[in-house]
Amino acid sequence: MPIRYKVRVRSGQAKGDIEAKMLKSMTGYGRQELIADGKRIYVEVKSVNHRYSDFTIKYPRRYAFLEDKIRKRAAQSITRGKVDISLTIENYESVDEEITINRAAAENYIEALKKLRDEFSLTDDITVMGVARNQDVFTVVKKDEDEDAIWNNVKAALDGALEAFTLMRQREGERIQQDLEARIEYMKTLVERVDERSPETVEEYRNRLYDKIKEVLEDREVDEGRLLTEVAIFADKIAVNEETVRLRSHFVEFNAIINSGEPAGRRLDFLIQEINRETNTIGSKASDIEIAKIVVELKGEIEKLREQIQNIE
Repeated sequence: MPIRYKVRVRSGQAKGDIEAKMLKSMTGYGRQELIADGKRIYVEVKSVNHRYSDFTIKYPRRYAFLEDKIRKRAAQSITRGKVDISLTIENYESVDEEITINRAAAENYIEALKKLRDEFSLTDDITVMGVARNQDVFTVVKKDEDEDAIWNNVKAALDGALEAFTLMRQREGERIQQDLEARIEYMKTLVERVDERSPETVEEYRNRLYDKIKEVLEDREVDEGRLLTEVAIFADKIAVNEETVRLRSHFVEFNAIINSGEPAGRRLDFLIQEINRETNTIGSKASDIEIAKIVVELKGEIEKLREQIQNIE
């Protein structure tokens, strides 16, 4: 299921909010801080372009049990890109360590000090601070923590960071989508020019052939049947109507994909290859300078589309 967000409608649309279906960029950033149960939890999510989905998660060593949970949670809303997630957990109002006295060690240490005092007639300066310098007197134990409670708090912070992260990617994706749509519309006009020009090239060829034959035959009559046959062979050879029909179909599919609300990068990458293939075929068939110029324009737009597609999820 695609994740859909509420966005403000553009000028010309009805007032209010609409359910958005748009592309998302693979580049984004989001962060969230949460203070709960005496802890400060900070989550940062950022990503850059990547062909596949690649997660790197950083966290305090003692919270390693959260790694898989974080990865699965993030993967619900991120399907493509190199994603870095950083988790920081700090004590804010409490400590997570418990210090107890090792009575046996303390008694032995104090008894040894007393013997030292008596044997060497030393001044009795045994104090709490003096005894505390011996680290064996105290035992530091990490308090047991409720893993479910920790995860619930981390999940809340993670969701907040992912929301900001996704909205940023969505805003950038909307700009990319507008550019893609504009380029597809322009490419449609180029294909229309190919369709308009193609019959003209046949007629021009017929006229050139007729003039050439007249020049060779001088006063003799031109065999119209043979002329028509030659023109028909030429027309069939340079016909590009099948390619232009397929291009229009690809353009329709292109727009359907970018407006589906689903991750589109990989599908568009495949589709742009098909568009490029049809364009190359037109170029190979074209024997007309004007159509050749149009094909060059089409290929330039294809490359711009390809570059933009590399930026979307």
